Amino acid sequence: MTAARLDKQKTIDLRKKHIGPSCKVFFSHDPIKIVQAQGQYMYDEKNDRYLDCINNVAHVGHCHPEVVKAGAKQMELLNTNSRFLHDNLVQYAQRLQATLPEKLSVCYFVNSGSEANDLALRLARQYTGHKDIITLENAYHGHISSLIEISPYKFHQLTDTEQSPHALSPDTYRGKYREDHPDPAAAYADNVREIIEKVDDKGNKIAAFIAESLQSCGGQVIPPPGYFQKVAEHVRNAGGVFIADEVQVGFGRVGTHFWAFQLQGEDFVPDIVTMGKPIGNGHPMSCVITTKEIAEAFMSSGMDYFNTFGGNPVSCAIGQAVLDVIKKENLQANALAVGSYLSHLLEEQKEKHPLVGDVRGRGLFVGVELVRDRVKRTPATAEAQDVIYKLKEERILLSADGPHRNVLKFKPPMCFSRQDADLAVQKIDQILTGIHVNRENKWNPHPPLFLVISGKWNKSSCL
Repeated sequence: MTAARLDKQKTIDLRKKHIGPSCKVFFSHDPIKIVQAQGQYMYDEKNDRYLDCINNVAHVGHCHPEVVKAGAKQMELLNTNSRFLHDNLVQYAQRLQATLPEKLSVCYFVNSGSEANDLALRLARQYTGHKDIITLENAYHGHISSLIEISPYKFHQLTDTEQSPHALSPDTYRGKYREDHPDPAAAYADNVREIIEKVDDKGNKIAAFIAESLQSCGGQVIPPPGYFQKVAEHVRNAGGVFIADEVQVGFGRVGTHFWAFQLQGEDFVPDIVTMGKPIGNGHPMSCVITTKEIAEAFMSSGMDYFNTFGGNPVSCAIGQAVLDVIKKENLQANALAVGSYLSHLLEEQKEKHPLVGDVRGRGLFVGVELVRDRVKRTPATAEAQDVIYKLKEERILLSADGPHRNVLKFKPPMCFSRQDADLAVQKIDQILTGIHVNRENKWNPHPPLFLVISGKWNKSSCL
């Protein structure tokens, strides 16, 4: 029997009483209580419908019936420790590998993107015999201790001794080397080489360079072509490996390719790829895929590796259903077509509104950077937060991220349509027009998507 639904205030009160205070919610001063979802839409307790522009977790759409059916059917039959033989595990691994370059052939199934990235670091360190990890500024790779230490997006609160070396974000709009630089890929890669040399000078060695194939929490950053190839050369020359984090951008989201690292060209293949979020459409599962050589080195440590739930029969049935839906519904092609259309609409807003400084993205991974001055590129942080809150009032869910929290980010379910893009951009247009008018009258924005605690701003977690 289903328990009676609590009223919204009771839910809020119980959350404050029993849930850790650092666990934040969206729109903290007036959170939304979501009770149902389908496709690209979410519904609150009053049955009001919200257009979901941010939930890359529900990759093929919320509560997709084929995914739900696959999980339920397998759960009725068997779910058990992954140390038993089961066809679902090997069949799913085979299907995943078929989407990747041939040398990436060995899978480790785990339960979350954070767990995948932690295991990737272990693989890299065992294979290389080295310890140090290079990451990008503003990066986020997970919430467990090993990953907080390599996530500048989070570790700004840690002491310097706990921080991992981080390279410049390859951001050609706001970074050190911009769109007018003759070779930004080489310039940013040279920064990685310089970090490797500094690590060597201290008597240490690089185990790995890890980066999201497209930087998400860092502000929807698209690396310049050739950047990963040059970085990989420097890192491998130093005895390290390249880890591509596809947790937020994989599984066809970029449209032209199944994996975002493939945007760099066929001549680039990472040594380790991690995946999460979209892999199970909301079901807690993830995967690390690497080369046979790295896997054999990991085994040579003498320590067995097992994961009780990683790769269990139910998870693998769900994962296979997600792959089936992506193919059956042509969602990668949809990401390309609708994503291109969305970017076109947003470029029109750039022509119309001075607040829009840059529009960038691939497929259904799109960022809109708001600035107060296009020449100085002054971040329009408060304005971005006002857009988010006003969109919420229009029942459209969007979020803002980046180091200045001024980048509107689109990462919707892959079933997002042209009509959805029309609606979202139409409302953004209206809101930006209102902000322009209100600027003349001492504009007073909505509070940002942060909570004020003890007089300090606390950032909300990256979705």
